[in-house]
Amino acid sequence: MTTTIQYDLFNQPVIPDFEGADYQSTFDKVRLTGQLLRIFNLMKDGNWRSLDEISNLTGDPHASISAQLRNLRKHRFGGHEVLRQPRGNRFHGLFEYKLIENKLS
Repeated sequence: MTTTIQYDLFNQPVIPDFEGADYQSTFDKVRLTGQLLRIFNLMKDGNWRSLDEISNLTGDPHASISAQLRNLRKHRFGGHEVLRQPRGNRFHGLFEYKLIENKLS
């Protein structure tokens, strides 16, 4: 049984390159990989959390968390299911997120 985060011979996570008009692997890959792994490791427990709660626990900014949750849905970053639902009164616009880890068999 293998999880979707792959590891090299030195037990380091192997993360594919990110993308975007301003993305430069030399400058951005280490930082973005760290964010992705922090968010994945927190959210893989399957608990519902708001962006603020994720930010408080990881130290990452809300916009980065949103982007990394979107990345975690992509096949090359694991194809995990990320659920979103309103928290409390929908009128307030507060949402919470839950990751369902995709495990390969």
